[in-house]
Amino acid sequence: MTRETSIDELTKQLDESLDLDGKHTSQEATAAVDLGAAADEDSVSDDLSDGESTYSVPSAVGSLSSEDSSDDGIGRVEATGPAPPLTVHRPSLPVGVTSIFANTASTIDSIAEMIKTGSAKSIIVMAGAGISTDAGIPDFRSPGTGLYANLQKYRLPYPEAIFTIDYFRRKPKPFFVLAKELYPGQFVPTISHFFVKLLAKRGLLHRHYTQNIDCLERVAGVESDLIVEAHGSFHAAHCIGSKCRKEFPQDWVREKIFNDSIPHCDKCNSLVKPDITFFGEGLPTRFFDLLEGDFASCDLLIVMGTSLQVHPFAALINEVQSTTPRLLINRERVGESKTRGMGFDFDGSFAGSMPHRDALVLGDCDEACLLLADRLGWTDELLGLRAAFIDKRKLEHI
Repeated sequence: MTRETSIDELTKQLDESLDLDGKHTSQEATAAVDLGAAADEDSVSDDLSDGESTYSVPSAVGSLSSEDSSDDGIGRVEATGPAPPLTVHRPSLPVGVTSIFANTASTIDSIAEMIKTGSAKSIIVMAGAGISTDAGIPDFRSPGTGLYANLQKYRLPYPEAIFTIDYFRRKPKPFFVLAKELYPGQFVPTISHFFVKLLAKRGLLHRHYTQNIDCLERVAGVESDLIVEAHGSFHAAHCIGSKCRKEFPQDWVREKIFNDSIPHCDKCNSLVKPDITFFGEGLPTRFFDLLEGDFASCDLLIVMGTSLQVHPFAALINEVQSTTPRLLINRERVGESKTRGMGFDFDGSFAGSMPHRDALVLGDCDEACLLLADRLGWTDELLGLRAAFIDKRKLEHI
């Protein structure tokens, strides 16, 4: 796949590899996007006055790809409006500020070059709900259609109560109704998940830190030792009894949930809960055990699809070395500095004597991963991973 590859060709390949049932086509998902532009340097709008370059890249897949999303800390999605066109931010650096990127007019190309030349070979990915939007996972709060709306009969005092440990102890039923809707195995990983898988396959992924509870990285084939599920997941479950804590297999819990039964411990009769971190619970010990060493050795940080509003996860972007390049892929600007050394600094406003090192791509995560894969020459391999996954799933359902 060359830089001259047209968006129409990328779209065609994407649709052929992703269309399971004739419904999830990128054309349908991005009717408002001009599919005629090419994903090469000629497709960049050089006359923009706001220092940004727009790319007419089709949305990768999914029924929610035309909606903006944010996460509320446990990997749930809230639709808030139309997705913007894919835009690579071009910073206007203050006089005297240098940049870590060889080409500030196209930081995505500079990052691709870092990966291709081996200067970025210990990559950490931080991810939120935005990378799972195109998988079709139902959003949480959309009026009338969101999961919260469907749970109104349980009279939740506030939406987050369903993920609050004290409320769960008293009224577990709403959570297990929601868990049935979200349970792993019902959704196909997105292009973003397979991009993380491709980084791992090429030996470039140092660790993947995710806020999501959907296990889609695991489903895509990323090895468990490369994943830190900061807010837990459905992958395991334990009795919540403080003196018991017996572990239960995922299949056992899944059977209970899909039979509309509330799982109880066969040893002490306490509730059994998937290992999702609820409000009022501490984060997994694995999160704290690994973060210091991981981020100290990171030479490229990629942050995708997160509002960066929930701590301590949001603060991880500050844990890499001061010269480590950082890339945010998101539908809106988030996590920006208010003081030097704290948060992203996309325009070099707080760089001082340090080089500018933060890149920004605004838009759909899958589209951005597709663009980066194209710049790396990995498009066929990325689409091939997902196509192989879908072929395997089709055979399993014959």
